[in-house]
Amino acid sequence: MSENEAVVQGPEGESAKKPAEVEHRERPNSPAFRKFIADGWAPRPTELPARLPAAPYAADRRARVAAELPGERLVLPAGVFRVRSNDTDYRFRPHSAFAHLTGLGTDREPDAALVLEPTEDGFDAVLYFQPRAERDSQQFFADPRYGELWVGVRPSLEEVAAETGLVCRPLEDLKDAITKDAGAIKVRIVRDADPTLDEALDEARTAAGIALDEAVQADHELSRVLSELRLVKDDYEVGEMRQAIEVTARGFADIVRALPDAVAAVRGERVVETAFEGRARREGNGVGYDTIAASGPHACTLHWIRNDGPVNENDLVLVDAGVEVDSLYTADVTRTLPVSGTFSEPQRRVYQAVLDAADAAFAVAKPGVKFREIHAAAMKVIAQTLADWDLLPGTAEESLAKEGQFHRRWMVHGTSHHLGIDVHDCAQARREMYLDAELTPGMIFTIEPGLYFGPHDLLAPEELRGIGVRIEDDVLITADGVENLSAALPRRPAEIEAWMASLIQL
Repeated sequence: MSENEAVVQGPEGESAKKPAEVEHRERPNSPAFRKFIADGWAPRPTELPARLPAAPYAADRRARVAAELPGERLVLPAGVFRVRSNDTDYRFRPHSAFAHLTGLGTDREPDAALVLEPTEDGFDAVLYFQPRAERDSQQFFADPRYGELWVGVRPSLEEVAAETGLVCRPLEDLKDAITKDAGAIKVRIVRDADPTLDEALDEARTAAGIALDEAVQADHELSRVLSELRLVKDDYEVGEMRQAIEVTARGFADIVRALPDAVAAVRGERVVETAFEGRARREGNGVGYDTIAASGPHACTLHWIRNDGPVNENDLVLVDAGVEVDSLYTADVTRTLPVSGTFSEPQRRVYQAVLDAADAAFAVAKPGVKFREIHAAAMKVIAQTLADWDLLPGTAEESLAKEGQFHRRWMVHGTSHHLGIDVHDCAQARREMYLDAELTPGMIFTIEPGLYFGPHDLLAPEELRGIGVRIEDDVLITADGVENLSAALPRRPAEIEAWMASLIQL
């Protein structure tokens, strides 16, 4: 990997100031060098890009947000690079609210912000971002953040305007745009996406005599509005989710084919992980979250993402993974697979119990049912199963009562969460819009019960210790019921065994 060139300010002054710790890495650039590097390049294409498929949907979303908070300036930053180590950053992913309201996905546009500016007739939507610098500029060759020789060709203002339908202005105008008349107009910002913009706006608010705690609370209210906007998906979003889930299904097939290599490897879980993530990078933007590849007793650790353990032939391997496509919509699917290709009797017993709970959740999922009733249906099955196995200190009914909940020893998480441009989508929504809300056509969420018998759990039967099972599907509420979007991946034990056998001879 090449070292970052220290930026030497030219007369344009267009680059960020140089960190003191890289002064020893400066490269001199004379006027003759600058003239030489600017010459001899082919002309840039003049044709503007086509409008993004998401653009009309994003415009409708902007109108809905502006109508919810009329007469206010709303600031939605794309976010900034996050440091991974010293002077290297993680890959940039824009803030989900920014992507949702602009239609821009993948790595677009660091440091940018969408501003919804109120007008007499409604609002103007303006996108501020750093356009490309021309080849005779210092930035072109010396700026590792924006320079074309470092990060590739950046778009022009005109090109992004053509893609999004937004008015586009240079990033240098952004701070003035969000802070002007801060005392005369109510301004809200999505906080923590870009700390520099938070600070600039808070300083303007303080100077205007605005109580900062009240302003910050108003900012959080904006995040709530943006979160609730995503509770019901439009047609574009449903299509993107279908694509993400289709690629995810192919990734699970890759996992099955990789199981012999996983068994042979010292860190077999990482063979499983990378088999899936290879598909995610080839056909999508990457994974939507850290893959859980948990073999044997590791499956009893709910967020096992170290994935550094072995995969033994007699184990179950629990894989919780989802592909994020270029639009940033992500799948979230879990399958628990017998490494040998065949479930043992104890494994099948636990698996069937979880499948019965999932089927009970599917049976109640339809318009008009409250979101929380999905979990209740699954837990009724889980509690009764555990009672039948004599694991509860009382009856299933006593465990399901508020003062009981003993079944949660073996199933501590929720059964469902909304899914979309975030893996845990709509997380800032109010309780009455989430858990207590009625299901509506267009909602997409998970159904994912589980049972987890830790290897050191002395209350569990010995033959079940170290077995963890979760089955997770992504579902869409339709006008008359529910569609399992991840149905291409088998769920029932015999179907799983036949599917695995068809992919590889184990």
